[in-house]
Amino acid sequence: MTPARRGHLTIGRSVALPVARVSVVAAIVVAALTVVAAVATLSLGRLGIAPSDLVSALTQGATGKQAFVLERLRGPRLVVAVGTGAALGLSGALFQTVTRNPLGSPDVIGLSAGAGAGAAVVVLLLPDVLPAPGGALAGAVIAMALVYVSTGSGFRDPGRLIVAGIGVHAIATAFTQYVVYAVERDKATVLTAYVNGSLATRSWEHAATIWAVLLAVVPLITLFARRLAVSEMGDELAGSLGAEPRQARAVAVTLSIVLSAVAVAVAGPIAFIALTAPQIARRLTRLPGPHLTLAALVGALLLVLADLAAQQLPISGNLPVGIYTLAVGGLYLGYLLTREWKKGSL
Repeated sequence: MTPARRGHLTIGRSVALPVARVSVVAAIVVAALTVVAAVATLSLGRLGIAPSDLVSALTQGATGKQAFVLERLRGPRLVVAVGTGAALGLSGALFQTVTRNPLGSPDVIGLSAGAGAGAAVVVLLLPDVLPAPGGALAGAVIAMALVYVSTGSGFRDPGRLIVAGIGVHAIATAFTQYVVYAVERDKATVLTAYVNGSLATRSWEHAATIWAVLLAVVPLITLFARRLAVSEMGDELAGSLGAEPRQARAVAVTLSIVLSAVAVAVAGPIAFIALTAPQIARRLTRLPGPHLTLAALVGALLLVLADLAAQQLPISGNLPVGIYTLAVGGLYLGYLLTREWKKGSL
């Protein structure tokens, strides 16, 4: 097989990232598909804006029905979907790179469930103590601490990681359901949609939150991208190359937790985007490496498509978008578990 042609993306004077041509082509294709899905999101349905009118509405200002759709109904929801999907894709790629495990995902090992439990507690039981993002972050950190301690070997052993993660996920989910049961019924109804992952009634405030975190975290990820790529070769070799794998691992896990926690705070624990997006990115390129940018783009595309289905399919009954990602991602998780078991990794 002929090695993929590589160039370098230079950022300033100190950062030079290797870039394969196939990765660039895949990123362009995925980004184009995301734009198509975004146009469909704004155009389809009874309140949709015709594609011929969409450009003028976006560039020259919208009025009447178009303004309502763009500014309140679908515009914020779409922007939140793109940002949340990208954050989850990045979170999953970081965690899978650190653990060198395709099953190392925030949803599988309980991070998302822990973040959801933390957000539920502060939103419904302690509304004046901490904002929802803070509760989600605290819940995610507690969940990861429990997984780390429970395995006895940190995040290194795939089998122990999965077993401990499933246990923490179950505990966090049970705790969230208890909170739902304990609070007032009208609040519980709202939280039920939230804990299943929902983009309904998202606002520009939610969009600003997820994109502000992305803008803050992505530069840090860029600085550590080379170290993460080298760390996939193993700690001994990475250390000999000056990559400081332990430091890179600690930073990557921290950033993964932050991204996943904020995604949960904004849209609820949307399942399996973080698991599937990095795997799809790898299969699109057939190359080693974390593929962080492509994973983010794939995550955005998957969530926009899932939300499009949630809005437009007649059988949906306006189901939360997390129901769709859970159904598809559960099948993919089964496939991954079977493959890893056949390989002897579990």
